[in-house]
Amino acid sequence: MKHIFASARILLGIIFLIFSLNYWLHLIPIPASAEGSMAAGYMGAIYGSGSLTIVKVIELIGAVLLLSGCFVNLGLTLLGPIVVNILLFHVMIKQSDHALSVVIAGLALVVLIGQKNYLKTIFAK
Repeated sequence: MKHIFASARILLGIIFLIFSLNYWLHLIPIPASAEGSMAAGYMGAIYGSGSLTIVKVIELIGAVLLLSGCFVNLGLTLLGPIVVNILLFHVMIKQSDHALSVVIAGLALVVLIGQKNYLKTIFAK
């Protein structure tokens, strides 16, 4: 069971590392949303405001923390809101291409379950 949690942590770290670096290096072409759609408006707002750069830096830091195996709880704390935002964007705004967002959310959930002490700390009285 320990190997499943470690594999999920590494895979999640790799995904966030690749997509955060892709923001600057343009390794993978990202298709544009249809002009005038809610998804295009949303992406235009976060690109235009510069907040996507901050999100990508946080993704990069979280990915490095997950891949290093040190401070995994901090990595999960940084990436948690981003995972929720990715999932909600695909479900509520884009309403398509759910596969990767569901995989990311599932991996994050598996890693979170593997961090029993982190869960105990969060829900402690």
